[in-house]
Amino acid sequence: MANISVFLDAPMTDEERRDRLYDGDIFVFSPTPASRDVINLARMMIEEAFAPHDPRHVHQHLTPEATAAILATLKPQFIHHPECKKLIPRIMAEHGIDLDKLYFDVPRMRSAYPPDFLASGIAYAFHPHRDTWYSAPHCQLNWWMPIYPLHPENAMGFYPRYFGQAIENNSEAYNYYEWNAKNRATAAQHVRQDTREQPKAQEALDAVTVRLLPPPGGIILFSGAQLHETVPNHADISRYSIDFRTVHLDDVTARRGATNVDSRCTGTTMRDYLRARDLEHLPEDVVKIYDDGTEIGSNTLYFGDQLAREQRSSKQ
Repeated sequence: MANISVFLDAPMTDEERRDRLYDGDIFVFSPTPASRDVINLARMMIEEAFAPHDPRHVHQHLTPEATAAILATLKPQFIHHPECKKLIPRIMAEHGIDLDKLYFDVPRMRSAYPPDFLASGIAYAFHPHRDTWYSAPHCQLNWWMPIYPLHPENAMGFYPRYFGQAIENNSEAYNYYEWNAKNRATAAQHVRQDTREQPKAQEALDAVTVRLLPPPGGIILFSGAQLHETVPNHADISRYSIDFRTVHLDDVTARRGATNVDSRCTGTTMRDYLRARDLEHLPEDVVKIYDDGTEIGSNTLYFGDQLAREQRSSKQ
């Protein structure tokens, strides 16, 4: 079992921090001006979308179908909001990261409702998984922050004992390009049940998880190889959060990152990443280091393309 440490507001260089993250350590940061700004933006959008209801109690007022329909509009609006492409680089700069070498993907807004209300599709409650089972590179780092105060029963859970330890899984069934082409756009249609095949553990796991509870705008930073889950929400309070992923150019080119212990998926998310300085994609010759022969023309979708196009248009 790996020895995992949790650091709180640790004064450390970005390179030292990445070394520790690739070894399984987890970092928690207090809110910063930029993280508060992105939380305030998200909260404003959520409250407008669900008005006159309190977003944390919509399960007491709306149907799962009505909630999914609202989220189907709200979440893409947040992803492509022009302020997001300004705020994420600001957060990176606040944590001492070189914006010329830092690449991020578009921020996602997540929601977690009571399991008997809505836990599928656009509000999917993630089972224990590694992002590296979903075609993420092993140098990917995950940044996660709550929008409202957390409860232990509606947070995110970690299984640090499995970092560096292989577990049985079916990640070989997942190809990122196929998922983009066939499944991403249909998320809002899966309300009562989610039939999309996703990578999952194929063995019983120790049920004990670590739950970290930063305040709104606080950040949990961890490796994409860390086994984590959406904690089943038994708090009767809906949870909303934001997450985004980053890679560092030096680590991408050097193939430096967490050890691959059990990921067998195909495709790569590398084409999603945008440079924090100017929203340019990773150079194609660098991305090709991660290609495996499954990249197929129009199916090789760039999830961050709309954000990049908006940036280019604003410069014209």
